[in-house]
Amino acid sequence: MDKTQLPATRDLVLIGGGHTHALLLRKWGMAPLPGARLTLVNPAPTTPYSGMLPGYLAGHYRRDSLEIDLVRLARFAGARLILGPAESIDLAGGHVKVPGRPDVAFDVLSIDIGVTSDLPDLPGFAEHAVAAKPLAPFARAWSRYLQRSGPASVAVIGGGIAGAEIALALSHALQARGRRPRVHLLERHSILSGLNAGQASGLRAALQAADIEVHEQTEAARIDAEGVLTNRGRIEAGFVCAAAGARAQPWLARSGLSTTEGFLDITPDLRCSDPRVFAAGDCAHLVETPRPKAGVYAVRQAPVLFENLRATLAGQGALRRYRPQGDYLKLISLGRKSAIGGRFGLSVSGPWVWRWKDRIDRRFMERFHALPAMPAPDLPRHHSAGMVEALGNKPLCGGCGAKLGQSVLAQATGPGGLPGDDAAILTIGGDTTVMSTDHLREMVRDPVTMARIAAHHALGDILAMGAQPVSATATVILPRLSPELASRTLAELMQAARAVLAEAGAEIVGGHSSQGSELTVGFTLLGRCTHRPITLAGAQPGDRLILTKPLGSGVVMAAEMAGEAPGADVAEALELMTQSQLRAATLLAAARAMTDVTGFGLLGHLRNICLNSGTGARIRLNRVPLMPGALALAERGVHSSLLAENRLAFPDLPRDPAHDLLLDPQTAGGLLAAVPETAGLIEALRAAGYRAAEIGEVTAASGRIEVV
Repeated sequence: MDKTQLPATRDLVLIGGGHTHALLLRKWGMAPLPGARLTLVNPAPTTPYSGMLPGYLAGHYRRDSLEIDLVRLARFAGARLILGPAESIDLAGGHVKVPGRPDVAFDVLSIDIGVTSDLPDLPGFAEHAVAAKPLAPFARAWSRYLQRSGPASVAVIGGGIAGAEIALALSHALQARGRRPRVHLLERHSILSGLNAGQASGLRAALQAADIEVHEQTEAARIDAEGVLTNRGRIEAGFVCAAAGARAQPWLARSGLSTTEGFLDITPDLRCSDPRVFAAGDCAHLVETPRPKAGVYAVRQAPVLFENLRATLAGQGALRRYRPQGDYLKLISLGRKSAIGGRFGLSVSGPWVWRWKDRIDRRFMERFHALPAMPAPDLPRHHSAGMVEALGNKPLCGGCGAKLGQSVLAQATGPGGLPGDDAAILTIGGDTTVMSTDHLREMVRDPVTMARIAAHHALGDILAMGAQPVSATATVILPRLSPELASRTLAELMQAARAVLAEAGAEIVGGHSSQGSELTVGFTLLGRCTHRPITLAGAQPGDRLILTKPLGSGVVMAAEMAGEAPGADVAEALELMTQSQLRAATLLAAARAMTDVTGFGLLGHLRNICLNSGTGARIRLNRVPLMPGALALAERGVHSSLLAENRLAFPDLPRDPAHDLLLDPQTAGGLLAAVPETAGLIEALRAAGYRAAEIGEVTAASGRIEVV
């Protein structure tokens, strides 16, 4: 039986994209457990590899070199990815709470959220300093400071290995820019505890050679705009960061699970006090065999966690024990391309140790940058002619990229006539009502995100007519699931859809559901017009063309389905697709013609305005806003499966990436409006949060669209 058609019966939820979970996702992609639905919850689309952090800060690596792309990894593993921080666990109800969305139900849960170096109780820290973990805010703050000119002063709070590495890295980066840095390393006890004598001596020598001022027995009491006030006086610093040891995420202590100093207590099989919950990495405390917080333990826990999660989901009793090693190889960066290494009391140092560390780190990251290509199922030996051509050489796009093209629709609906408006105009009891229907096949595995995108997508047709959404019916096809998982999924999906539609003023009054091969979500909407609807037919020569959202969702999501899109770009595209167009429609109420840009691409929908209005149009190519990463992907030859069909209406359009994006099918795209006056309009749209632009004008050349 085809494994993809087997019903999912158990929910495995992973909280955090730490090293253990990242390796687990890679293994899961190569050997998934049939019937288990996998979910990853993480605040960001990427997670940093801490082993390369000092090298990045020193300027030896690009940021993307140390980022594990969780979007690509989740797609490879067949997991849904929820971008948001877990803030608590409801053990009794079996739910994870993530702000801004329905609770995430679990049957089995695993936690790998690392640690923080934040100092929330230190006065002035939040306003004038930054923690070394998590990386994103630290990297932003450091980048801003690094771009300054003139002398520099830095204070690093925490004199352990991490603090020393960071101090050396920051000093090296500033010296490379000619900033003549003064760098301070503060420790309330003695620095470099936990190292053998050789390593400690070598690291102290490196700190001295870099002119880093070490302040031992020095405790920070307050931070202000000028630096750090300590128990031994003031230290002037323009940049203050903390690497003061590993601190547990505060919500773990409130989880109802057993903890030690805030870290989750785990048994040798990596289970917490609740047998449904596992934990790994730095957020966990091995009760029987305590170990320091180090990435090597997280890496070696991955295969044990993988086997034990599978066994628990399958209802098997025996679990594998994790046995941590007594000592491990420590490789410590010295700012410049040199390092110290040590194990079993021995110590070595020099540039060759850096090269050794660099090879180890790059080899680890290569496991995520070059995910193994899983073979596609073979075609049956005997099949009908045309099968290979119909399948194509890339996955069928989701969202609007999966729709039929205009030429296919024209043949099915009969020749002649103009393209219809976005919604049907009805007169009921003297009131003007507009009605539209739309649905999307799965483009992301999270039902909540799909519901939000589909609702915004369907609302676009009503808003483009200048109508007020009133009511909706939902049509949902769920993939094969057990009754319990089907109930969970439908509840999450409908809760998300109701919230989007209610914000626009519409209520879901009914619908229909069924099960099929994949998730499909659609809505039929009714809207009320208190004035004449805005149609495709009102544009006049001289009108300005305004677009409220950038283009590129088709190419970005096509790349995501193929595992080729950078996670940060995918996250940006999803955010844009779930942006409400309600405020934009209100600001564009004076438009003479308006449509929403969806499956036919910008030029296809503009062509519909021109044909109905008896006009032409001129588009300024360099004014058309694009989503981050869209042009780079198009230049690599990535495109939606609907692009070729969209091009049929524009045979003379240049065949290059920039022009391809004008035909890129959009999902929940922006509004395209022809307006007689733009004074203050773009500014108002941008103030409302839209990346709007004036991209061209309406001309008198009937039916002709010029791109300049």
